Amino acid sequence: MIDIKHLKTIQALKQTDSVAAAANLLHTTQSALSHQLKELEHKLDQAVFVRKTKPLQLTQAGESLLRLADQVLPLVQRTETQLKQWSMGHGGRLHMAIECHSCFQWLFPALDQYRQLWPEVEVDFASGFHFDALQALADGELDLVITADPIEHDALSYIPLFRYQNMLITADTDELARLDRVRAEHLTTSTLITYPVESTRLAIYRDLLLPAGLAPAQVRQTELTLMMVQLVLSGRGVAALPEWVINEYTNKAPITAIPFEPPLWSTLYAAVRTPIDADYIGSFIDLARQSCFATLANIEPCKD
Repeated sequence: MIDIKHLKTIQALKQTDSVAAAANLLHTTQSALSHQLKELEHKLDQAVFVRKTKPLQLTQAGESLLRLADQVLPLVQRTETQLKQWSMGHGGRLHMAIECHSCFQWLFPALDQYRQLWPEVEVDFASGFHFDALQALADGELDLVITADPIEHDALSYIPLFRYQNMLITADTDELARLDRVRAEHLTTSTLITYPVESTRLAIYRDLLLPAGLAPAQVRQTELTLMMVQLVLSGRGVAALPEWVINEYTNKAPITAIPFEPPLWSTLYAAVRTPIDADYIGSFIDLARQSCFATLANIEPCKD
């Protein structure tokens, strides 16, 4: 019912205070603009401005349309600019979710380099804790997801970044700290501290506990890796973390890192829609991989 041209007209009327000046601003004739206004008022069945007033005054309906124009037109302009950049290959959107819960150590250096190479690409990211990030990627709401838990989906591809080993961390005073290797049965009397995701998405459950048909005595969840380490230090439980994450804390706190038996290896992926339809997405993945190997210890290239 209300077109973009109507919103532009109302905004021009407010900015110029006359129909003649508004027509000039919109690069049209006064006659054409007057006809457009009559058409709009006919659709609304009410006037949008008060005739024969100086300066021009908008009616209640006109003010309502002006508020709508002030909200909508900037969005339209940004979208048009973005689409033009995409068509020219100069810009676009890179909205990503991070399911890697300790990825910021390498993510920020990668983003710094990326913004220098692709200054016109709009970058945003969110935690993947509280929504289905991979489904959002398949639906087009996101452009990339960093994940260690790929799911089968016809619309998605998974590009490996690196492999890493998961290890158990305990306080030095914990009985488990004396072990050379941790097996599933060792955890049945412990409180396991995890991130707030489904247990089947965690390597310690998927590849160790569930195959053995065992479970920890209790489970406690937290979103923050630092809080997880603090809980371990205070004797509240044990946690499974990537070895490259643990390295950040072993020299600063009295914690012990113990490998699992069998070893728990995972792969971190960049998930994208198939096919990758923009060079700037592939460029970010390349920079991310470089940043990982430049900043993290104890990670391995993915096997062919």
